[in-house]
Amino acid sequence: MTAERRRRAFLAGRRAETLALWFLRCKGYRLVQRGYKTPMGEIDLIVKRGRTLVFVEVKRRDDLAMAVLAVTPQQRRRIAAAAESFLGRMSERQRFDVRFDIVAVGAGMPKHIQDAWRPGF
Repeated sequence: MTAERRRRAFLAGRRAETLALWFLRCKGYRLVQRGYKTPMGEIDLIVKRGRTLVFVEVKRRDDLAMAVLAVTPQQRRRIAAAAESFLGRMSERQRFDVRFDIVAVGAGMPKHIQDAWRPGF
């Protein structure tokens, strides 16, 4: 992949994350952190609504079904490891229900898949 193509893909991904964030805000979620990175993995968006803390993977594809399938088991494990790191930094009195969601972004409205998977931690 050329540098220009990589740059375009990165920018398209960032636009998809921004669209997903606004979509979630319209549904009552508040941003906690964007682009949380650890050596184990990265989380696109961390949002909360009420007592629920949500780790969100954003996928941009022309076909929304393909976007959902693009979140592989390996990627889910990396996201879960990053989430565990994030949760480890929180104080004990901050207790949340935790959920892992996918927001698929395509040509139309984004599709929000709540509780898309459950890690084993």
